[in-house]
Amino acid sequence: MDLVNSYKGVVGLVFGNEKSSSSNEDSYVERLLDCISNGKLAEDRRTAMVELQSVVAESSGAQLAFGAMGFPVMMGVLREERDDVEMIRGALETLVGALTPIEHSKVPKNEIQPALMNTDLLSREADSISLLLSLLSEEDFYVRYYTLQLLTALLTNSPNRLQEAILTIPRGITRLMDMLMDREVIRNEALLLLTYLTREAEEIQKILVFEGAFEKIFSIIKEEGGSDGGVVVQDCIELLNNLIRKNASNQILLRETIGFDPLMSILKLQGSTYSFTQQKTINLLSSLETINLLIMGGSEADPGKDGNKLANKTTLVQKKVLDHLLMLGVESQWAPVAVRCAALQCIGNLIIGHSKNLDAIASKVLGEGPQEPALNSILRIILRTSSVQEFVAADYVFKSFCEKNADGQKMLASTLIPQPHSMTHAPLEEDVNMSFGSILLQGLTMSENEVDLETCCRAASVLSHVMKDNIQCKEKVLHIELEAPTPSLGASEPLMYRVVKYLALSSSMKNKDGKSSGNAYIQPILLKMLVTWLADFPSAVHCFLDSRPHITYLLELVSSSSATVFIKGLAAVLLGECVIYNKSGESGKDAFTVVDSISQKVGLTSYFLKFDEMRKSFLFTSARSAEPPKQLTRSASAGMVESEDVEENNLSDQKDEDLPVLSSIFDAAFVNLVKSLEANIREKIVEVYSQPKSNVAVVPAKLEQKSGESDGEYVKRLKEFVEKQCFEIQDLLGRNASLAEDVAATGGASHSRSEQGTGSDRVHVEALRRDLQEASKRLELLKAEKAKIESEASMYKNLAGKMESDLKSLSDAYNSLEQANFQLEKEVRGEKGVGSSAFPDVDAIRAQAREEAQKESEAELNDLLVCLGQEQSKVEKLSGRLLELGEDVDKLLEDIGDDMGLPADGEEEED
Repeated sequence: MDLVNSYKGVVGLVFGNEKSSSSNEDSYVERLLDCISNGKLAEDRRTAMVELQSVVAESSGAQLAFGAMGFPVMMGVLREERDDVEMIRGALETLVGALTPIEHSKVPKNEIQPALMNTDLLSREADSISLLLSLLSEEDFYVRYYTLQLLTALLTNSPNRLQEAILTIPRGITRLMDMLMDREVIRNEALLLLTYLTREAEEIQKILVFEGAFEKIFSIIKEEGGSDGGVVVQDCIELLNNLIRKNASNQILLRETIGFDPLMSILKLQGSTYSFTQQKTINLLSSLETINLLIMGGSEADPGKDGNKLANKTTLVQKKVLDHLLMLGVESQWAPVAVRCAALQCIGNLIIGHSKNLDAIASKVLGEGPQEPALNSILRIILRTSSVQEFVAADYVFKSFCEKNADGQKMLASTLIPQPHSMTHAPLEEDVNMSFGSILLQGLTMSENEVDLETCCRAASVLSHVMKDNIQCKEKVLHIELEAPTPSLGASEPLMYRVVKYLALSSSMKNKDGKSSGNAYIQPILLKMLVTWLADFPSAVHCFLDSRPHITYLLELVSSSSATVFIKGLAAVLLGECVIYNKSGESGKDAFTVVDSISQKVGLTSYFLKFDEMRKSFLFTSARSAEPPKQLTRSASAGMVESEDVEENNLSDQKDEDLPVLSSIFDAAFVNLVKSLEANIREKIVEVYSQPKSNVAVVPAKLEQKSGESDGEYVKRLKEFVEKQCFEIQDLLGRNASLAEDVAATGGASHSRSEQGTGSDRVHVEALRRDLQEASKRLELLKAEKAKIESEASMYKNLAGKMESDLKSLSDAYNSLEQANFQLEKEVRGEKGVGSSAFPDVDAIRAQAREEAQKESEAELNDLLVCLGQEQSKVEKLSGRLLELGEDVDKLLEDIGDDMGLPADGEEEED
């Protein structure tokens, strides 16, 4: 009855006292329950159970009424009538119907659904879960089947309670595992239940592994036909992924017991390699998710994560996983785009930070006839694919290959040899014997139209990975010279000039044609390459500044109204690199010239504003390290019908189609680079404005010697002019430094008033600044003097307290002596009363002792009064000084006066 009372309380709280429109159903359900619990004839009770099952499955009002009255009746049937199989079946089906939401129900969505409330109430009772698990051992097929369905319904709506209840029941997990060896229908239902059960419960995951879950999962997958199987294979792989997700111990058990061979057999394409059904695609994607989970190694908090990750990567490559991934991602052109992207993503995750795997991918060759290095094939995919997602995934392979792999970068850079002019416009597929660098340079130097610009920007993205943090590779690329389009025009053209030209062309095409596919990420990728190239490499900066139009174009790009926030920000970063890495002393190319150009054409405030706008943008703030994709569940894969690109579906609500590419550009590493560059740029501009420009001589015409002017007078006039100019120059440099500091500190503010103000305003501000500095210095001196005086006052206060303590001690000693004398006098009087006359004159002795004590006390008191007088004079002088400083002297001396007054009063009373 506790279950009923709790349900009625919840129903009353939610629905209030409103009369239900289904009151007839309530009474009907009540009569059926009464017949089931109190009926005499077994046939009548079975009939009532069938009718109750039907009405509960079709009416939400009946579900509500059943929840208020029916659970005790059904639990009683399941507990006490095990021999009546029909009644057990009926009770289980009725419970399943009560826990299943009715789609066509007219209950408003903002109201609590009866099915959810029934689930909550049933899951609150641990005994009910134990009773249901015990039914799994029944011989009847339908009893086991409906029991699993009922547990799945409970788990869907109340997962945490069911997980806790199952963990507390002896052999609860074991009974569920046994169902995997049952008939196919029950096995599949148990598999689905275990999949739900293991999504978040780590303890249940461990128990299942020790119960032999891995062996049973791979056995079922093999029986169903591997990746060619149906949804059961998907459920098995999802259960497998749940068991190893962020769980290093389970991954170790899988690696050291069964091994990764069964997983490789799932990835291996069988039969017709061009046949990819929707279910096969989902199965392969789930298997690739398994690979990624193994590569992760475990949760971030696990201390053994790195070691387990390294062991998993090593073992996977030993099991030839690279061959299967290359087949899915590169060689199998019939594979869906989603599978190809996921396979390439796995390759990138597998090789990053692992020297042996990097060597393995570098030495791989593909093809049955003419063979080609795997990296060359992946590069061809980047340059020719029509899928943006496939470009991003393939680019990630090169990003992972070049990450902290200087030897690999040098190996790729060593192949960067330009092809003859006759080969530059040949199709990318024409010669499989071309080197990696030749293919890359061919992509960078194709004809200047919109399609080829996209190819060029993709090649530039790969080249930026090759040059990242590697001065030798940057030097190698810097000295690449391309043939001039027309040999009669003269010398060859540096690669950097060609890239800047493509940057300008992409901007003009966008302005001409409007919004066109791919153009939104062409300029950011080219700018990122240039930023990476110039970073910490003065030679590249010198080459860039050799052509004056480069700076002019960047200044126009920064101030362009049509450019995006990212393009303006990256152009500003590139200009800043021309300042901080500028080692040139040549006039017109030095850092001062660049800063002066920025100040005149853009304005320092507006320039720094570009950094702030980019830093506050969504892509910049959301940039983070690559994370594994969300787990692929049944619900997630349901939206893949008639889909060729899962990632595009996931981003279908984004208005910007190029968001995935921009997200890959603004990854965590590049964002951190831009942040560090921004700080250095601000600091360097302040430094440039604070120092005079070198090698500048100003000789006005009026300084010529006048006719009739003596040499001495001429020299004197020149000296006065030079001194005046020196003072003016120093003043201007000081104001420039202050201006630069203010702009650097308030880069996100609106246009500075200093750019709009008049000369008189600046003079006034400078005067106020000096007055403020002088006032600050004077205030600091006064604060120091005040602190010194307060320290002395505190010292004297402590000294007075010590003297007060000494005086109190002397007074206590005097009182003690008086008490001793009084006691002695009392004893003497007692002896006199007895009649003894042999004692000396006590009165004389007492008088003598009192006289001596009084003399000693008076001497000490006189010394103390002298000291107090001296201290009083010091206090008066200090009080006068504190009054001059504006301090409240009475407040400082209040405590001292009070404390010194108390003992004095006490002494007067004792006297």
